[in-house]
Amino acid sequence: MAKKNISFEDALDRLEEIVDLLESGENPLEKSLELFEEGVKLVKLCNKKLENVENSIKILVNNDGEFVEKDFNPDEY
Repeated sequence: MAKKNISFEDALDRLEEIVDLLESGENPLEKSLELFEEGVKLVKLCNKKLENVENSIKILVNNDGEFVEKDFNPDEY
């Protein structure tokens, strides 16, 4: 299910389902491995989507009464 056109929210929901399934311990080893691999792909997809959003966020900074556009740096907050 780790498709590139899946939304961040849907990918996160699927990841939660996978975690629940893996934690249940009710799946055979082969199925658990498939779920784990799908989860890894979804994590990579989510990280990429978050990285893209962080790179595109601009913030407005008040500079002595004038607003200036500045790139968002999450390490500053």
